[in-house]
Amino acid sequence: MAREPLARDLCIYVCICILLIAHQSSCFYLPGVAPEDFWKGDPLRVKVNKLSSTKTQLPYSYYSLPYCRPKRIVDSAENLGEVLRGDRIENSPYVFKMREPQLCNPVCRIILDDKTEKDFREMIDDEYRVNMILDNLPLVVPIRRLDQESPMVYLHGFLVGIKGQYSGIKEEKYFIHNHLAFVVKYHTDQQLGLSRIVGFEVKPFSVKHEYEGEWNENKTRLTTCDPHAKRLVTSSESPQEIKSKNEIIFTYDVEFEASDVKWAYRWDTYLLMADDQIHWFSIVNSLMIVLFLSGMVAMIMLRTLYRDISKYNQLETQEEAQEETGWKLVHGDVFRPPLNSDLLCIYVGTGVQFFGMILVTMMFAALGFLSPSNRGGLMTAMLLLWVLMGLFAGYTSGRLYKMFKGTDWKKIAFGTAFIFPATAFTAFFVLNALIWGQRSSGAVPFQTMFALLLLWFGISFPLVFVGGFVGFNKKPPIEDPVKTNKIARQIPVQPWYMNSMCSILIGGILPFGAVFIELFFILTSIWLHQFYYIFGFLFIVFVILIITCAEITVVLCYFQLCSEDYNWWWRSYLTSGSSAFYLFLYTVFYFFTKLEITKPVSGILYFGYMMLLSYAFFVLTGTIGFCACFWFTRLIYSSVKID
Repeated sequence: MAREPLARDLCIYVCICILLIAHQSSCFYLPGVAPEDFWKGDPLRVKVNKLSSTKTQLPYSYYSLPYCRPKRIVDSAENLGEVLRGDRIENSPYVFKMREPQLCNPVCRIILDDKTEKDFREMIDDEYRVNMILDNLPLVVPIRRLDQESPMVYLHGFLVGIKGQYSGIKEEKYFIHNHLAFVVKYHTDQQLGLSRIVGFEVKPFSVKHEYEGEWNENKTRLTTCDPHAKRLVTSSESPQEIKSKNEIIFTYDVEFEASDVKWAYRWDTYLLMADDQIHWFSIVNSLMIVLFLSGMVAMIMLRTLYRDISKYNQLETQEEAQEETGWKLVHGDVFRPPLNSDLLCIYVGTGVQFFGMILVTMMFAALGFLSPSNRGGLMTAMLLLWVLMGLFAGYTSGRLYKMFKGTDWKKIAFGTAFIFPATAFTAFFVLNALIWGQRSSGAVPFQTMFALLLLWFGISFPLVFVGGFVGFNKKPPIEDPVKTNKIARQIPVQPWYMNSMCSILIGGILPFGAVFIELFFILTSIWLHQFYYIFGFLFIVFVILIITCAEITVVLCYFQLCSEDYNWWWRSYLTSGSSAFYLFLYTVFYFFTKLEITKPVSGILYFGYMMLLSYAFFVLTGTIGFCACFWFTRLIYSSVKID
């Protein structure tokens, strides 16, 4: 199977950036590289994609079922993101001609055996949907809803078939959708006469076709669907049952419908499939609450700190100075290197790598470079940016390690380049083996695995070592604002509410509260196969997440230092990082309330990937909290006079 080179993806992104900047484009998304124009009568070739199900989360290739096949199946070139998503795009026997309707067009006839009957029934039980593509637009099924102001809702792909009762028989039977009524919407340039495709819809039907005489692929005339006799398929009154030895005839109609929608806005239908009012209200409400709380916390901290610093800097008598309490008393121990400082350096460097990747990805997505029309583009961009951000990861871990008076910077660089990627790759390999066991097209091929290893060891590893070398050898050590005592100060007994476990768990609530509403839409797009394209909101939520992680960690660190506990290094990381614990609990809640996954393998896949997501979220938020606390402690101890 042909694969699009990674270098080509990167070049496309760079070229698009340059073109947009040069032309000062105001587009919010790029529906494609360039529109394709069609004259009347030009061939339109439909491509087929994977069979997908929200109940199993295991995609299969279209031709894993005995559907009609072209003379030669050709795989479309796919980028890295498409392969990881499980997309398998191939040609199909459906060929239209622009603005030339077709009625009751037979495609092929198949005769079911025991195996194909079982395969179809299993797919129907698991509610698998057939996905197709025309001119880079996915196929949708329009459904009219009377209880909505917008009467039309669109679903991705059509169901393989349905299960139900028929003709008064109590036993449920299986019926296949073998007649497809396609609707191709187009927008025409009145001056040039060229047309562009702006919509691709279908209404599936189950029809037990009949014909006279013996079957002839090209000359057989159907009696159940004959445009000359004005017999068209408009319902599934006589459905085609799935049963061994039954013959199934696949047919289709094509209708072309002029549309006022311009090509640049053709994706609006797909991006606005759900009711956005709840999304807007929930996000704005969440942001207002978090901003209000953040403002209150910031005001309290600034007033309290100003009073503390003013008091400590006053020239008082020696007796009064001896009665001082609070964070100034631990100035000789606050910058003492923590236990497992090497591991802390590694995790902070990895968190910086995550932060850079997410920040740049969101900026590109918000500007429109990663639109849903570029299938797999978002995942490809994230992988490439992760690899490139290894330079900053190595630099950060090297600088921090040097501040802790470390000497073996190569060990830290190796840990930064290896620990998290190795954990993620191992989990991904195990989950992928489970998918292989199910013979799903979602299993990543070995050549793609090799490409991932090449990105890791060929690019990310060297960049991390380069960053580590620069951060450790080319930069001076970070000087502490106060000197550290040789003998550690004894930490007094802490009240229960300042217990490390209690403080850490409390600290993760506010950052999680900043993202949990948006998390619902993200999980819905991933596991219920919907488009997610509100990156502007997501970017705002990410900024709020940074603010809340920083503020809650700084506040709790201040209380910790005031109670004369100077072991803030790891606690600052774990305080904001504990939001990942609440995130994972929410994914468990989402699994039991929103999903209908029944297969054990599918459940293992869900929780496996959600644990990886929570782990990555822990590294990211922990690093944000640590950096904020690091800046805060250096600021306050450099602001007071130490004898």
